[in-house]
Order: sequence, then C-alpha cells, then structure tokens
Amino acid sequence: MAKVTEVTAALAAPIAAEQGCGIWDVEYVKEAGSWYLRVYLDRPEGVTIDHCEAVSRALSDKLDEADPIEGSYILEVSSPGADRVLRRPEHFARFLGEKVEVRLYRPRDGAKSLVGELLGREEDGAVTLRAGGETVAIPGQDIAQVRLYITF
Repeated sequence: MAKVTEVTAALAAPIAAEQGCGIWDVEYVKEAGSWYLRVYLDRPEGVTIDHCEAVSRALSDKLDEADPIEGSYILEVSSPGADRVLRRPEHFARFLGEKVEVRLYRPRDGAKSLVGELLGREEDGAVTLRAGGETVAIPGQDIAQVRLYITF
C-alpha cells in the first residue's frame, strides 16, 4: 500500500498544476494529539493565498473520494516559505550555491547547527558546505534538517 504522502502528492499534483504550481513536499505528522496533512506548493513567482485556497478545496474533495487516511486529520495547504526545508535531491540541486542552515542531531565542535554555502548532497544524505572559508562534509546520519538560511 502506498504511503499517505505519496497518495496525496499524486492527487495534488494535477490540481496544483491547474493553478500554475508544483508540489514542493507533503507531510503527514502528528502534533499535539492531532494528525496534520500538509501540502506545500511552489511556484517561481511565489504562491498566493488564492493558490492555496483553490488547491485546498479541490484536494479536499479528491481526498474524500479516495479516502486514503483512516481517522480524522487537518489538511493544510501552504507555501514552504523562504526558509524552506530541503529534503529531496531536486531541492538540493535547485539551491546549490545558496546559504543553508544544517541542524545536527549532536553538537559538532560545540555547535548544533552550521550555516554555509551549499556545495552538494550525496545519495547517502551527506551534505557539503563552505562555512567559514572551509569545506565541511557532514554525514547524512548526523543531519536532523537542512533549510534555506535567510539573512535579514
């Protein structure tokens, strides 16, 4: 049986395409006792509330028809934001050369996160950064999360 996130992404993709958007990511997570199904839209020109609303309404109907989830959940459709999480190989490829923050499971040289220019990501999840003038390789198993780093 396909995962909830895979089924949702397949149902959402044509709906998002009608709005000129793509699917950035889909999450199905439990938070504070409730299940959340989150669909993140992406669009080069940016995602508006109108895009999110249109996709949410149509996707809600499709999910009701397909019924891939037992029990209740909350559907959220939004943009991944400027500080979006990078998960898939295509996410990393798109943002090579950009500044990212890598959050670690355990401190490395006393720090639980590193900020630097994204140089690459390997198939095993390892990430290479240029941080503080040095090239730093971080094994995939040490990485909790990678997201774009926004400088204000």
